[in-house]
Amino acid sequence: MFLIRNLVIASATILDMVLTFYMLLVFGRVIISWVNADPYNPIVQFLSQATEPVLQPIRRRIGIYGGVDFSPMILLLVVVFLQVFLVASLKDLANLL
Repeated sequence: MFLIRNLVIASATILDMVLTFYMLLVFGRVIISWVNADPYNPIVQFLSQATEPVLQPIRRRIGIYGGVDFSPMILLLVVVFLQVFLVASLKDLANLL
């Protein structure tokens, strides 16, 4: 039983770290868009390739209003929701085991 509990806790911790890292990538992408960085820079390309597959469907559904792209904000809200709900639920489940 302890093995399952520890597995669930480890999974929740890793998921939390992955979501935090992805949140940092999205923040980086937003900051890069504010400063008009060189699109051929490898860091800029990495940030675009890592975030665009998730941002594009959101952007398609909500559109761009007044020249402002709200898709990163919505993605960040989803990531925070997953951290608060899913990770916390996994940790609570582990405490019940």
